[in-house]
Amino acid sequence: MRTLFGTDGIRGKANKYPMTSELAMKLGKAVAIHFRENESSPKIIIGKDTRVSGYMLETALTSGLVAMGATVLLAGPMPTPAISHLARSLNADAGIMISASHNPAEDNGIKIFDSKGYKLSDEAEEKIEKIIFSKEMENGTLNGHEIGKAFRVEDAKGRYVEFAKNSIKNFSLKGLKIIVDCANGAAYKVAPDILSELGAEVIAINNTPNGLNINDNCGATNTDSLAKKVLEENADLGIALDGDADRVIIIDSDGNEINGDRIMACLAIELKENKQLNNNSIIATVMSNAGFEKHLKENGIKVIRANVGDRYVIEEMLKQNINFGGEQSGHIIFGDYSTTGDGIITALQLLKLIKEKNKSVSELCNGFELFPQILVNVKVKEKKPVEKLRANSMINEIQSELGDNGRVLVRYSGTENICRVMLEGKDYSKISSFAEKIADSITKEIGA
Repeated sequence: MRTLFGTDGIRGKANKYPMTSELAMKLGKAVAIHFRENESSPKIIIGKDTRVSGYMLETALTSGLVAMGATVLLAGPMPTPAISHLARSLNADAGIMISASHNPAEDNGIKIFDSKGYKLSDEAEEKIEKIIFSKEMENGTLNGHEIGKAFRVEDAKGRYVEFAKNSIKNFSLKGLKIIVDCANGAAYKVAPDILSELGAEVIAINNTPNGLNINDNCGATNTDSLAKKVLEENADLGIALDGDADRVIIIDSDGNEINGDRIMACLAIELKENKQLNNNSIIATVMSNAGFEKHLKENGIKVIRANVGDRYVIEEMLKQNINFGGEQSGHIIFGDYSTTGDGIITALQLLKLIKEKNKSVSELCNGFELFPQILVNVKVKEKKPVEKLRANSMINEIQSELGDNGRVLVRYSGTENICRVMLEGKDYSKISSFAEKIADSITKEIGA
């Protein structure tokens, strides 16, 4: 059983266990040992977002990796999907991304990709954990001449820029005025450059990271400033990325938010019309709206639901030979191009469609009704199994009352000490009241 890794790598408060330099160095050693099974001197690429703690963790990981004979390639601040791509492009044995994604600056995390650019399986993560806590760590010291080396990848940015542009075959975006919110994160350079090189008129905001302002009232988790800028500049649309640019939310010309469900529905239908959607099916998660599923069903597309987390979406895509999937939060995976969620590539696919159809993003994405949905986040001190909570009987009763006209989903975040209470139904006031009742019960029992 894994104790360090969660649904998206290792997460925590920077400089507090497990996000310490000591643990990062041990992790580096364990990763080198794990991948040394297939290669005497494994090659590992490391990227990071713009958090100040990235310097500490990058140095510690590098130290552990080279201590065990690995060759380390340092890419610097880059989007998570760029590290996934570079792991493949540079023929590395693994890629490591230092990022806490959409979380605030005081958090950090470490995600690991294999040589094909996929996030590691639960089994691989468990093996690495066992190495960290094993005697092999103490007894596995190499001789001085066996220690590895670290190099800076000078063209990392250019490689990813060209890869992203080629996902739409360098299609011209001339004539589009776009505001891009970089969340003061990993895409602060590459996102504006990609859009500009494709011919769009680009205004970048929140693109001056200082190590502490990543995701700070900006990006995909807070689109207020982007919506305001879109209206001020009379732009065609706004693109909101999160701190590591693996997710995207769109703002239309009227300042309205278009979430991952609407983006996926639009793009899935286009893929189907072009006979490019494998099995006429997509993978979504349990969080995706019932209205989204109903709309796709009406368009001949089956929605298969996976657990929350883009890694679980991707696992299901691979199992079922499906090339498109994603999450309501904006993690969207084009299996024909990428092996993980990629906010920039998703935005490019949507922009290409806007130009080809000569329609606004609102016309393309807002052609169906989403059911009202309430999400309440409860900070908790422990993650007691939901079925053992006192609120569980209430949850079952509410689900029975809603019947086919709604859903109740109560789950813990894989990256934070939060219990997420989600209700969906046609009567907003009713589901809102139900959500508060469940949240109150959970707060009284295990609230932080």
